[in-house]
Amino acid sequence: MSIRQQTETNTHKVDQDKARIKSTRISASKLKEMENIVQITEVMELMEESHKDKNWVLEQIRKNHLKIPVKPTMGAIGILKVCPPHFVNHLLNIIKFSEIDVFEGPPPLTSTYHWFFTDIVASSDPTITTNEQARKIIVLNKLIERTEVFRQRDPESTIILPTGDGMAIGFSDSPEKPLILALEVHKDLYRYNMQKAKEKDRVYLRIGLDSGPVYIIKDLNGQENVWGPGIIMARRVMDLARDMNIIASSKIANDIRTLRPEYKNIMHPIGDYQLKHGLKLLIYNIYGEGFGNKKSPSSDKVQKSKATDEDLKTANRFIYSEIGIILKVTDISNMMTHHHMNWNLLNISDKPVDRLFYYLDGDVPRDFPDMNVVVKDEEDQELEMISLNVNKPYHKEFYIRLRKPLKPKQKGRWTKLEYDWEEPDRHYFYRCASNCKKFTYSLTVPRNLQINQKVVFVDVESGEKRYAKIPAQVKYLEDKVQIDWQGTNLQAHDAYRFDW
Repeated sequence: MSIRQQTETNTHKVDQDKARIKSTRISASKLKEMENIVQITEVMELMEESHKDKNWVLEQIRKNHLKIPVKPTMGAIGILKVCPPHFVNHLLNIIKFSEIDVFEGPPPLTSTYHWFFTDIVASSDPTITTNEQARKIIVLNKLIERTEVFRQRDPESTIILPTGDGMAIGFSDSPEKPLILALEVHKDLYRYNMQKAKEKDRVYLRIGLDSGPVYIIKDLNGQENVWGPGIIMARRVMDLARDMNIIASSKIANDIRTLRPEYKNIMHPIGDYQLKHGLKLLIYNIYGEGFGNKKSPSSDKVQKSKATDEDLKTANRFIYSEIGIILKVTDISNMMTHHHMNWNLLNISDKPVDRLFYYLDGDVPRDFPDMNVVVKDEEDQELEMISLNVNKPYHKEFYIRLRKPLKPKQKGRWTKLEYDWEEPDRHYFYRCASNCKKFTYSLTVPRNLQINQKVVFVDVESGEKRYAKIPAQVKYLEDKVQIDWQGTNLQAHDAYRFDW
């Protein structure tokens, strides 16, 4: 073969090799394109199953900081087609594997419900047969079913959660409904128990009321269940109760008791109670004719007085432009006295004050609910009691929250305290917590009571007593005797005793 022929042959082979290589490259490119289409198809199928749309794809593009030419008119498929194959493969791995163990979380927002939580006292008593225990649960269910609140409930705003020997019912439309439901159930239960001669056949409940937020969560049956502080605290409030107590947290009690006078008359603060994890909560006991139990739940809490510390704070925080004490003896058989006390406050500190401390002492033991304590502001609006940290027979201490903080140097702010307590020794003792420019005292007693009035200054450190320099004025009116006394520029811790 000549050199020319050999060269032509080699050139032909080279051309064949080039064509074969080119064909191979086209096939590989086609193959990769086909693989990408398959992956895009699989991604789209999994997106449909997991309810994802093109916004999910765009979110993944942003997370990976990719610059991909996406037009607003593109759908998910169009966006995936302009994505690099390695990114489509990345999306496939995310949606196929990474989300296998990622479960749906709770809703983004909670819902607030007002809770009625109850169970049967001693339902698991081993001396009671299972049949008898089940019968009591049936009785509870029937009693609740026939209440007006339950029959007229709105299913869309009501949650019912059986708890074995009781139930929790949440209402999102009104905080009054748990209270009304508790009253209806108790009144029917009292009638039911009256018909049962044997004690073992009677049913006793304990009820807790509270308001609070919860997450709505589906259970295994697809039914709505809840979890959150609302249901947890309602259960803890109920756990404080004894037989036939209706106990409410201060949160729901303060929302309800100002709505109607009849609510206020049946809701009684009984003290701060220790809950789990060191939490303390002011509790109200609800009772009246045919419902509730006046006997308060037992408490093993240690009641620590804060009077000394708060007296010191008051002297450094306030001066009084005026203090007015008005006493009225309403029953001379036991010297039951209605106390009405007014304070014109001036905040001399450099910080606003949003709560005030009070302590009361008496000569006879008295339950706090029976004292009818009310605190109001200068607009005659009742103020919220936020704690009752000492509730002893002869001594009470509590805090109230101002509706508007008392600003530094702000004038014209008043608080008014009213309560009932017997004064069998026929004298009243008052000590100024801080300096007071004007102090007035007024007492009225029935006209037929023989009086022996005097005003005595008391040195609280030495106990020494002496008559006040200015005597009281006595007025004998048609049906009463009125005693008035006024002092000026009283100093912090000055104390006076008013006898009659």
